Amino acid sequence: MPILDKDMTLCISLSARPSNNGTRFHNRLYESLGLNWIYKAFAPTDLAEAIAGVRGLGIRGCAISMPYKEEVIALVDRMDPSALAIDSVNTIVNDAGVLTAYNTDYSAIAELLVRNRLDTSSSVLLRGSGGMAKATAAAFRDAGFTDVTIVARTEATGRALAALYGFDWAPDVGGLLADVLVNVTPIGMAGGPEAEELSFPPSAIDAAAVVFDVVALPAETPLVRAGRAAGATVITGAEVATLQALEQFVLYTGIRPTAEQVRDAEEFMRAA
Repeated sequence: MPILDKDMTLCISLSARPSNNGTRFHNRLYESLGLNWIYKAFAPTDLAEAIAGVRGLGIRGCAISMPYKEEVIALVDRMDPSALAIDSVNTIVNDAGVLTAYNTDYSAIAELLVRNRLDTSSSVLLRGSGGMAKATAAAFRDAGFTDVTIVARTEATGRALAALYGFDWAPDVGGLLADVLVNVTPIGMAGGPEAEELSFPPSAIDAAAVVFDVVALPAETPLVRAGRAAGATVITGAEVATLQALEQFVLYTGIRPTAEQVRDAEEFMRAA
């Protein structure tokens, strides 16, 4: 850890449940590249005041996590097309007091769909309707998936998300089955009231060919463990976290690390 000095560049993250994933990933890359930068995670008590602090203190970059990805839109100056297209923000870059919002979640999800060679004719149950769910639904739509059901308890947001991408909506999983299960809710997230719960029932997990949990903390969520036990192809939130954090790093610093440096940072992040 470098000694702090007045010339050090600061980047932060804002989340209701901050983790050390981004902190370890970014700081490891700063160290590898010899950058006089530091990254710190925060749980804001007031989002507007936190964003005002980003602007007023000259904080270079700010990652945005649940549940602030939509609320923060009103607090920035510019929306990059990556965020504007889905009305969801996960990254803010501060250029001399001008805050521009981006979304790197979408590209991370899209890349993982390609990497894992998901069949676009597969049926999909996508649970969630917040900002991250928008990015995920958009990535599935743009990849060519059409048989998708948005599962969301809040009818207004669930129906709206489904209508936006031409998908179906259901208020709960119930007895629904699909080839691909995607969790984009806090269910299974460490530190929350549902940390030990499954976001889909065992019957749905057993019937699925692919289980995708966007929750990154812990890397092995209850859904991920159940998916592995059922023999499904598993995609984890830790994979999403690495890909989206890499693009954030590039936006903040203007530097694209080598594949070896990224692997080292990812291993360091997961070793926590």
